[in-house]
Amino acid sequence: MSEVHTKLESIQAAERKLLLQTYQRTPLLFVGGSGVYLRDELGQEYLDLLSGIGVSALGYAHPAIEAAIATQSRKLLHTSNLFYHEHTAELALRLTEISGLDRVFFCNSGTEAWEAALKLARAHAGLLRAEGRKIGTRFLAVEQSFHGRTVGAVATTHKEKYRAPFEPVMPGVEFVRFDDVEDLRAKFSNEVCGVCIEAVQGEGGIRPVSREFFAAARELCNSTGALLLADEIQSGLGRTGEWFAYQHYGVLPDIATLAKPLANGLPMGAMLCTEEAARAFAPGMHGTTFGGGPLVCAVAIAVIDTMKQTDVLSHVRSVGGYFKERLEYLRRRHDCVTAVRGMGLMLGLELGSEDLATHAAAGMMERRIIVNRTSETVLRFLPPYILEREHVDRAIAALDEVLAKLGSKSTALAGAVPAGEDSHG
Repeated sequence: MSEVHTKLESIQAAERKLLLQTYQRTPLLFVGGSGVYLRDELGQEYLDLLSGIGVSALGYAHPAIEAAIATQSRKLLHTSNLFYHEHTAELALRLTEISGLDRVFFCNSGTEAWEAALKLARAHAGLLRAEGRKIGTRFLAVEQSFHGRTVGAVATTHKEKYRAPFEPVMPGVEFVRFDDVEDLRAKFSNEVCGVCIEAVQGEGGIRPVSREFFAAARELCNSTGALLLADEIQSGLGRTGEWFAYQHYGVLPDIATLAKPLANGLPMGAMLCTEEAARAFAPGMHGTTFGGGPLVCAVAIAVIDTMKQTDVLSHVRSVGGYFKERLEYLRRRHDCVTAVRGMGLMLGLELGSEDLATHAAAGMMERRIIVNRTSETVLRFLPPYILEREHVDRAIAALDEVLAKLGSKSTALAGAVPAGEDSHG
């Protein structure tokens, strides 16, 4: 047995003994990466179309990220939020400029950002009641939603498998049928303090909501003073071709949450909100020990500045449009593909069964291309924003081969996969 395989097996054995068994890991040991590729302990490269579940937005070993980490690590790593450091306001200014919102709270993860959003919505409702307004404490969330794993966040997460083992979770949450405006209107009342929406559901299967649904949620919240909460943890900071997915809809939420790509692999989250919502929080009502530290803020600034300097949003729209066209090609070619959904570089390919999706993801891994399966039947693509068309072509050719081997019936389009045309400029 080779030394590298012995090392992997030793790590697996240690994790089985020492770690809580909360993940089903793929037996690969990654030791490095560059650009859109990860490298395993054997030196083999894998085209990464998942980017750590939407995290490594600028890929691996990006010089701007490495420089920011190196520079800040020699200066200061941590002070706590009892004191000031030079990067918090600098980063907050960048986020408010690109989001259209007014204030920022920094934390360590997406679920913490969402927890802060729920607390702010409840606190804001309490403030309105103190001012004589009639408003309750309930939340409306959307079926197939996923907002995180803390007791508050999981209460607004729809799938029973995430909530049931921990009940009773936070009370006062009701679920609205996905994209059903009439159901939203029927369940909304002045007992609701917040409406929770993912503009594009991630774990729910890469499902964008309609303009009508998002606009109705904004209208209803305006009518009572309830807050509109936009979960942008998976879709935010450029993933869909705009800084935030809600910007595709022309709707400004009261609160938006952000995390995954913000510091390109370092743990960081943020809750953004309007001035009106922010007045509900006073010193001592919420906090964090590690959130918004000097290192992660410096890296997040480098992420945003690099994206602006290299016009990453245009690139995401162009390459994402091309990627979606090629996935549509596969939908026409293979009858096991039932739908293609998404925006920018947040894309999903729905297959006809959970078994097909499982085997398709495994087939891509055998070809050293990383994707994953979400919502049971959907192959999810969340690649780094620096993905190029040549990488898309490689992925489409591999997936075409995988689907054919799974026994799907090809249409008359059989033959070599053509390069395709770009209609997205």
